[in-house]
Amino acid sequence: MKPIRLIILLCVALAGLTAVARDFNDKLLNRPYADSRRFHLGFSIGVHAEDLRLTHNGFVNDAGEQWRIEQPGYQPGFCVNGLMDLRLSTYFSLRLSPGMYFGTRDLRFIEVNTGETERQSVKSTFVVLPFDIKAAAMRYRNTRPYAVAGIMPAFDVSKKRRDYITLKNSDLYLSVGFGCDFYLPYFKFIPEVKFCLGLSDVLNHDRPDLADDPSSMRFTQSLKKATSKMIVLTFYFE
Repeated sequence: MKPIRLIILLCVALAGLTAVARDFNDKLLNRPYADSRRFHLGFSIGVHAEDLRLTHNGFVNDAGEQWRIEQPGYQPGFCVNGLMDLRLSTYFSLRLSPGMYFGTRDLRFIEVNTGETERQSVKSTFVVLPFDIKAAAMRYRNTRPYAVAGIMPAFDVSKKRRDYITLKNSDLYLSVGFGCDFYLPYFKFIPEVKFCLGLSDVLNHDRPDLADDPSSMRFTQSLKKATSKMIVLTFYFE
C-alpha cells in the first residue's frame, strides 16, 4: 500500500468517526467541566505503519554488482500508550504519552544488472516518549477538534540479529497530527492521526559482526543513509 493511499484511508476513518459523533451533538452536554481540570490521565491503543527512506550512493563492489534497496510495502503495527495531559490554558495543553510500538519493515534488495533479489524483515519494538503541544479549538457541544505537534524519542529494545541491514537503537521523531475530542457520558474518546518524521540517520554503518562475511557488507555499503517515518492512528480514552 502506497503512503498516499494509507493517508487517505486514515483520513476517511477519522471522517467516519466524526460523522458518527454528530449524534452526540443532539443530546445534552456531556462532562461540561472536563476541560477545567488541571491534569488528565488516560491510555490509548492504535495501529501504525513504519517506513524507511533510503538514500543510495551508487556503490559498485569488486564483482561489478550494484544493489538497490527498497521497502515495497507496509505492514500494520500495534501500539499502546499511557497519557498524561497538563492543561496550560483554555486552548493549549502539554501531553506526555509514553508507550510501546511493535512493527515490521520488509526490505527488498535488487541487483541492478542481473535482477537478482534478496529479502529481509526488520522487526522493531520501540519504547517511545512523545512530548506534544495540543492546540484545541473551541468546544462545540460534545466535540472539540485539535491539532498537535511535538517530538518523540524512540528506543528500539528488540534483540538484534545478524542481518544484511541493521538499524540503530535510537531515533528522534518530529511529529504533527490532528484529532477530535468526543465527550461521552463517562469519558472522552479521542481518535487521532499523527505523522512522524525521523531526524537522524538510523543505518548502522559499522558492522564488525560481518567481519567473517565481508560480501554481506555490499548492502550496507550501497546506502548513504536511512531515515525513518511513521503514520499512526491512535484511539485515546481519557
